[in-house]
Amino acid sequence: MSGLQTGETTGATILDVAALAKVSIRTVSRVINRSKFVNAETRSRVEAAVEELGFRPSLRARGLATGRSYLIGLVHDERNALVLHSVQRGIAAEASRRGCELVVHPVPAGQEPSVDDVLAFLARSHVDGIVIPPTLSGLRGLAEALAEVKAHVVAMSSAHIDGYEAMVLSNEREAVGQAARYLIELGHRQLALIAGPAGFHSTRERRAGFVDAVQGAGAELVGEVAGDYGFESGVAGASRLLDSLPRPTAIFASNDIMAAGVLKAAAARNIAVPGELSVVGFDGSPLADMVIPALTTLQRPMESMAQDAARCLLDMIEGVPTPMRMHATVTLRVGESTGPSPALPRP
Repeated sequence: MSGLQTGETTGATILDVAALAKVSIRTVSRVINRSKFVNAETRSRVEAAVEELGFRPSLRARGLATGRSYLIGLVHDERNALVLHSVQRGIAAEASRRGCELVVHPVPAGQEPSVDDVLAFLARSHVDGIVIPPTLSGLRGLAEALAEVKAHVVAMSSAHIDGYEAMVLSNEREAVGQAARYLIELGHRQLALIAGPAGFHSTRERRAGFVDAVQGAGAELVGEVAGDYGFESGVAGASRLLDSLPRPTAIFASNDIMAAGVLKAAAARNIAVPGELSVVGFDGSPLADMVIPALTTLQRPMESMAQDAARCLLDMIEGVPTPMRMHATVTLRVGESTGPSPALPRP
């Protein structure tokens, strides 16, 4: 390392850190660059000096010393801003803790996701690795293409995808089954589903969890429509279901945004929720608490999943042994939008 590496936000230099910690500049550099060849006591002393002086080494100087950019990428096609916010927060928290910055690349507006677009981002951004959340992680051919260029990648998904070395998985099929059984325990026997877009892993997993649980309990799936995870598709899908006979007493919508659309369609028909209709969503996003009544929803811990993905990615980059498969638990959060079936006798 040549010259005196200067902190980005203070006037302190690496020489100041070395003097305060009573070590060489080379040792400080090793600590900053997370070398394994520094003992715990020395590392602690250097880190204390860094904190006291407020020293923050420039990414450019670190990159010159290590051959890394200290940038990690998030490539996504997520239209739900609330979900995307959670993902970005999780990755950014771990990246910041590890001295890295986050670069976000959305699929270009109005375009379908493509393998070439992801590879082009990798080539021009020089990120050290990328996190790919659903639904982009399921793009056909993407895992194989990234493996071919030897990119460091961690994918997030509701189901295993061949080709990815490292994944963070959420148990969505099992969790949706739990939600269906909860509705059945409330006495609902005529249930309906608003599924997600065809071809998505999340659509397949959530649909299978719901349908298997309903059929396994001897209840009836009286209607099923496909949505696109958008609000208007929730309104349109619920309108079809609520205008059909027999009318369902409970609807599971495959995300919270479509569940909010169900509430709108029910209100337009003066159908009381939960008195005449119970509604369950998926994601556990802040939206679930913003609508009236507050949604019963399946809480998917996207922020902690994203932080786990970033931790795994940085460990891979730094050569630290790390689990290649991590699992997150989706849990049912009961709100105000579910209640006993109207077919049950009232007290």
